[in-house]
Amino acid sequence: MANVYTPPPRTMLEVYRGLPEGTLAQLINNQIFMSPALTSNHQIVLGKLFYQLYDFVERNNLGQVIMAPIDVYLNRENAFQPDIIFIANANLHNLKEDGFYGAPDLVIEILSPGTWRFDKEDKKDEYERSGVKEYWMVEPRDKTTEGFFLQNNEYQTLPSETGKIISQLLQLTITF
Repeated sequence: MANVYTPPPRTMLEVYRGLPEGTLAQLINNQIFMSPALTSNHQIVLGKLFYQLYDFVERNNLGQVIMAPIDVYLNRENAFQPDIIFIANANLHNLKEDGFYGAPDLVIEILSPGTWRFDKEDKKDEYERSGVKEYWMVEPRDKTTEGFFLQNNEYQTLPSETGKIISQLLQLTITF
């Protein structure tokens, strides 16, 4: 039997795609960043947010809500694993077996001690450039929220309240 030559990966995206399934990692500005397991506070808040958002979207047949880990391929240099994404029915064609290609309609990131800077800076900027219509960051320890809504290709700050996400896109208030 002849040896089959497999060429090495040529891009960081190819290296990223070659990671074992379930690896907690993200490709941010063409660099791979590994993440530890989520904290208990993170997971509790994630569960509460996901349940309410999923229930609302399902009852109203608005699209699909997916919880991490799922790869969101924004471009060749950025493949994120947001905590929660909402994909409107009109964009479900971008959902593939190996992830979502393009900008989800809504993204929620729950901040972690080791990655909060990426969520607040690099990822926020990329979500804005890519066309994510609404982006929320949640601090799980004190339940503060920070939200943004895309208008004229720029993020505008949304009103925030502790323990609440007030989605302009979905006209929905989620409490946690």
